[in-house]
Amino acid sequence: MSNRSIIIMVLVLVGATAYLLLKGDGNIDMGGEKHGAEATHVEEAKKDAPAAAPAAPAADAKK
Repeated sequence: MSNRSIIIMVLVLVGATAYLLLKGDGNIDMGGEKHGAEATHVEEAKKDAPAAAPAAPAADAKK
């Protein structure tokens, strides 16, 4: 491959990436896992979620 082909390929990929990022939701969070006050979405999800069914008893409870 010539250098010209590589440069054109890189420019096409950069353009496609920029297009996808600009046309997307824009809610990209690259901050990683959140803890504490920053993790407000977890509390909201707990309020909206229905009550979970009780867990099944352990199989090795027979003694």
